[in-house]
Amino acid sequence: MTDLVRLIVVDDESDLREMIAEYFGKYGFVVRTASDGRELDAHLAGDPPDLLILDANMPGEDGFAIARRVRTRSAVPILMLTAACDTVDRVVGLELGADDYVTKPFDLRELRARVQTVLRRTGRARDPPPQQVESPTKRVRFGDVLLDLDAHRLLQADGTELEITAMEFDLLAVFARNPNRVLSRDRLLELAHNRGSEPFDRSIDVRITRIRRKVERDPEKPQVIKTMRGAGYMFVPSKP
Repeated sequence: MTDLVRLIVVDDESDLREMIAEYFGKYGFVVRTASDGRELDAHLAGDPPDLLILDANMPGEDGFAIARRVRTRSAVPILMLTAACDTVDRVVGLELGADDYVTKPFDLRELRARVQTVLRRTGRARDPPPQQVESPTKRVRFGDVLLDLDAHRLLQADGTELEITAMEFDLLAVFARNPNRVLSRDRLLELAHNRGSEPFDRSIDVRITRIRRKVERDPEKPQVIKTMRGAGYMFVPSKP
């Protein structure tokens, strides 16, 4: 049996599942994913996890029904993902036996901290391997291009400068300082609003579209700045 903590992430949003799995994988967790209760049941029939991350709001059998089923036959800790404004969801989840909850949109670092807290509380924690440091350098890679935070420039691999507006730079800088973190549109407005730069309105989606044309290999299928349905956007750094 592995000494690493085993997680199962259940969510109908494939991008969110992959994002959580990739992030926790960097910190030494063994992560499996499921899109619904049926896929989860197949996982549970084999090697049981140390903790289950379960989305509350899914089509078909929702997270509450799944939690109720799981709790009747297993004591595996459950951390539920709920809508930020829905207190009822959080209360119901806890009443069904969930050990904790995190509201969407969430910071991946907060999610990891809450997972570790539940693991310690339930006696399932392991000594983690050395962790990677998530601090941006002066140049941050966005796909095949580099953002120079000091010089306020966006550079291609050959050093050629790509033209960007002041607000596009401000948005890229916010993403660079918040890797693997879901940022809502309102949060992006708050963090990127530089009163000394160009006039700023609420057309975040338009600006993200323009940025993607410069940093994505295929802007129609973004892999660098991903859209998180119902939550906002997330910068996914390229693997070394």
